[in-house]
Amino acid sequence: MPTFDLYANDPGASHWQVPASGEARFSWEYDDGRDRLLALYQKGKDKQWDGLKRIDWDLEVDPHDPLGTPEEAMTLYGTPYWDRMTDRDKGELRRHFASWQFSQFLHGEQGAMVCAARIVESAPDLDAKFYSATQTMDEARHAEIYGRFLHEKIGLLYPINDNLRSLLGDTLRDSRWDMPYLGMQVLIEGLALAAFGMIRDTTTKPLPRQILAYVMQDEARHVAFGRMALRDYYRQFTDAELREREEFVVEGCYLMRDRLRGVEVLENFGIPRAEAEQLSERSEFLQLFRRLLFSRIVPCVKDIGLWGRRLQQAYVDMGVLELGDSDLDLLMAQDEEIAEKLDAERFAAEEKERVAEVQEAIEAGRRAED
Repeated sequence: MPTFDLYANDPGASHWQVPASGEARFSWEYDDGRDRLLALYQKGKDKQWDGLKRIDWDLEVDPHDPLGTPEEAMTLYGTPYWDRMTDRDKGELRRHFASWQFSQFLHGEQGAMVCAARIVESAPDLDAKFYSATQTMDEARHAEIYGRFLHEKIGLLYPINDNLRSLLGDTLRDSRWDMPYLGMQVLIEGLALAAFGMIRDTTTKPLPRQILAYVMQDEARHVAFGRMALRDYYRQFTDAELREREEFVVEGCYLMRDRLRGVEVLENFGIPRAEAEQLSERSEFLQLFRRLLFSRIVPCVKDIGLWGRRLQQAYVDMGVLELGDSDLDLLMAQDEEIAEKLDAERFAAEEKERVAEVQEAIEAGRRAED
């Protein structure tokens, strides 16, 4: 079924054209690169995988409870709207919220693919181009996987959120070559990692857990790439250049924070927009979710050298300044370990099933002989 037939709201034109500016840069130095970045490039090559084979698409998904979301996590929980809802209505609300979340993941992954391709084009160093080429393939795979999950398992999509669209547009329109790094690798990827992680660690459903764990294994490398590259580059920048980047980060973080409301979903259930925004702001779960979403961005921004007064004050206003002391390397290592453990558990169970099938066939043969 065509995607446009599955959108909950009209997405508008079938294509979004973002005017691009900037320069394509070539490097004629083929034998000089940063060891850490080249090692990450090697890891990017080694860790390529096929979403059709690694993920068990035969797992059933209840579209009206695709993530096992508890009632307390729903924005309308505890309101008169919730009390008036039938069980069927609540299931449909879960379906719409899961669709909205994964649709934003899908659109964000396409944006990441385009930004990674832009980095291949505009980065001045060949080691960065090499790694970004592997990331472009990763992001294509992620978009493929999220698209399939939405089409086949939920059967519903939402258009790109206005705030995500705005940040993507600002990132792509900027002619400065480092902005796709900063907008995508640090802000959008960092926020996505935290969102993926919260759902991965709370969902009771095996298929979305698989998808999120394997995507996060890739995304951890992408954020590491942004940190390595920008940390090196920003050491050479003037104070004025750094302050410009910090302003971009501040605006981007406010956009990302405000992206999380899911007001579009509530509007589709007959709630006026102003009231939907108020309900979202009062949701305790959303407040916790919003705070956790900056657990990857704040320490990364601090690590790459963007930590001026204006930026710190913005994080104070958001209540996330102390996250700057988080151990980002530990979080990334845990993402890698969770994906590998999930693989080990899945393949051990499959091997056990195969052994049991063989044993059963042997026993059946023996009984036939007797």
